[in-house]
Formats: sequence, structure tokens, C-alpha cells
Amino acid sequence: MQLEILSKNYNVSEKLKDIITKKIDKLDRYFNNDAKAQVYCKYENGLYKMEITIKDKYTFFRSEVASDNMYVNIDTALSKIERQVYKNKDKLKEKFKKTSFDLPELEFLADEPKIVKSKVSRKKKFELEPTDIDDAIDSLEMTDHDFYIFLNAETGKVNVVYRRRDNDYGHIELEY
Repeated sequence: MQLEILSKNYNVSEKLKDIITKKIDKLDRYFNNDAKAQVYCKYENGLYKMEITIKDKYTFFRSEVASDNMYVNIDTALSKIERQVYKNKDKLKEKFKKTSFDLPELEFLADEPKIVKSKVSRKKKFELEPTDIDDAIDSLEMTDHDFYIFLNAETGKVNVVYRRRDNDYGHIELEY
């Protein structure tokens, strides 16, 4: 697996790089050689944050954690990734290495996660009215949801505004 370590407002020491490399290498049991792991370390709002993204030709896994200790973040983030792998192992079995799940022990989790099958429990239909981004954010605030879908009056394309963890907003414009 290829590894890239990036940082912002944080100096990644050689010791931390070595630990990240050794721990990410343990995930090689799941991913093919063309997989790419990106670890992003940053210091923000008094917390050390780590984002790990693992991509290959067929899969995409991502984990983001924050704490007062970057070294703790490594294990927390990697256990989240491993939990995602196990939750999707039946669906993606052909995409992982053939021997991925042969070993009984897990790398970062104490027990194999219980898999709960989710279902669509509610279906909604609504008309998209052309609006601008500021009005869409106002509508998001009024509905108290995490996201709001709208037809961008400027571009005529479907857009989404969403509430980020830092209480700012994100904006997605769909290309089709």
C-alpha cells in the first residue's frame, strides 16, 4: 500500500511517521497493492486531528478523529477503518485480498463488529425550487436537518448544502 502523510499546523515527527507507517502496514492484509493511504495530521481549535483515507480501484474508506493526543488518534482512526472494512466484508469480498479474513484476530478491534442491516425506512418526494445558496442555508437552518438539497438558481444544477462538524457549511454542486 502506498502511504502519504500530510500535515497542517502540525509538525509530524519521524517517530510519529514510523508509527503511522507500521500501523497502516497492518491493513495490507485487506487491501491490494494498488491501494493508497493518505494520513492528514493537523492541529485545530486546541485539538489534534487525524484523517485517514484509504482508496483503491474499488473501495474508499475514511476516518476522522480528534483528541488531545495525536498518538491516540492513530489507533482510534484505524479501528474505525477496520470496523468499516468488516461491516462491508460480504459486499466487497471480491475487492479485498483473498486471504483478508482468514486470520481469526483483528488488527485494531477487540471483537468483530456486529453487522446490522439497514433499510430505507422513509421515502420523501419534493419539488426542487430554484434558489440561491444563502436561501438554501436559511432553509437548512429552519428545518434543523444536517443537509438541504436545492436547485441552484444560478447554474440550474442540483446542489446540496450541509452542516459541517465545525458548524460551518459545506456546498456540493453535482456534475451530470
